[in-house]
Amino acid sequence: MTDMNTLTEFLGWCSIINISILFLSTIALAVARKPVSGIHSKMFGVSESALPLTYMQYLGNYKIAIIVLNIVPYIALKIIS
Repeated sequence: MTDMNTLTEFLGWCSIINISILFLSTIALAVARKPVSGIHSKMFGVSESALPLTYMQYLGNYKIAIIVLNIVPYIALKIIS
């Protein structure tokens, strides 16, 4: 069993890594929207007009997952330790 300090440190690093991935994904979609949309449209058979909504859903769901699974437990462990 790991101690609380190790778990807190682990969740902190998970948060940093996941927030970085979210940031890079957002930048990539903002900068290279046309090429990325073309590739995803061909790969998944989705029309290019439907992709912006799909991208926003992906980014929103990923952000919620980061908050619920990484940041909130990290803050809770910081408070009790």
